Amino acid sequence: MATGSTLVLVHGFWHGSWCWSEVMPHLAAAGRRAVAVDLAGHGLYARRPRWFAGRTADPEAVDTEVSPVGGVSLDDAAALLTSQLARIGGGAPVTVLAHSAAGAVLTRVAERTPGLLAHAVYLAAYMPASDVPAVAYNRVPEAADGEVGPLLRGDPVRTGALRLDLATDDPAHRRRLREAFYGDVDPALAEAATGLLTPDAPVGILTGATTLTGNGWGSVPRTYLHCARDRALRPAVQARFVAEADAAFPGNPTSVVTLDASHSPFLSMPGELAETVLTLG
Repeated sequence: MATGSTLVLVHGFWHGSWCWSEVMPHLAAAGRRAVAVDLAGHGLYARRPRWFAGRTADPEAVDTEVSPVGGVSLDDAAALLTSQLARIGGGAPVTVLAHSAAGAVLTRVAERTPGLLAHAVYLAAYMPASDVPAVAYNRVPEAADGEVGPLLRGDPVRTGALRLDLATDDPAHRRRLREAFYGDVDPALAEAATGLLTPDAPVGILTGATTLTGNGWGSVPRTYLHCARDRALRPAVQARFVAEADAAFPGNPTSVVTLDASHSPFLSMPGELAETVLTLG
């Protein structure tokens, strides 16, 4: 017998619905209905730049080629997720677990259609304040030692994307990439996951901003799953999200659960992550 509201899992930038494959069996074993979906510009909606398809990537093209997903905006991503939630829930509210950049999309959907949500869960995710684009948090002092920014290639204004050079054969670069996302993941599993990433994430998802209201996003129960060893979205930035949200909406404070994990507990501790989510109802 399935228990609790249906759980919808939304991955972060460069990933796909595949990243939840280690978590889903634990949820199924507990009788929880769960569906993993692809974010706009990712998974089945991803489109790869020409340089990535070549046998050897042209360094200039890596830095300058306009992304085929460069036109995807926060509005586009929110529209897709809204349609997915409406279809999956069949009219009933669902619990959404959003990872990393998907948090900005969840915030927009929760503000515009709060009735679709039983619970908003942010896993090491962007949870931007009212009228603040998520990308702004990459420039706050708490984010100064984040390890993803130095790995990005090209000018996002020109390419329309936050771009990772996944075609490189530089072992040092690939090691830094694994450490940023998968610092506590088994090396073989981390290497397999790296091979499934897509190079371009639409920067427009992070440059859009949402005006938050008490009847919209502020009315939805929310939980923040704080990853204490995160090297991509630093723990201090995660704490800032919670502090800003609670200051703006003190009548609906954020529940916080801390995981001793890197940015990707869906791979490093899938069982513990599933157990944590199951306790949220």
